[in-house]
Amino acid sequence: QVKFVESGGGLVQPGGSLRLSCAASGTIFFSIHAMGWYRQAPGKQRELVATISSGANTNYVPSVKGRFTISRDNAKKTVDLQMNSLKPEDTAGYYCNTDPARWDPWGQGTQVTVSS
Repeated sequence: QVKFVESGGGLVQPGGSLRLSCAASGTIFFSIHAMGWYRQAPGKQRELVATISSGANTNYVPSVKGRFTISRDNAKKTVDLQMNSLKPEDTAGYYCNTDPARWDPWGQGTQVTVSS
């Protein structure tokens, strides 16, 4: 079945940057799916923060618009999230999946911690 491997998280100071990467496997139709990056902090609901369509149209939740950029490479079957001007409230585990989420199981995610 489909598998996602997220990487690139880490510990940064407010205002810093990280680039997350999601590598997908187990499908030969990656290019036709809209993909998204999700995040979940302890005690909070999972939130879709960025999405990119098969035609590379992008959408962002207002709290990250202008700071995050989602991109995809269909040949590599990857979806990246460039995160700039990071804030403490961005601290969460970050996961990738389709938009809407339909692939199971979710990956392990990658932890982003923004500390002041």
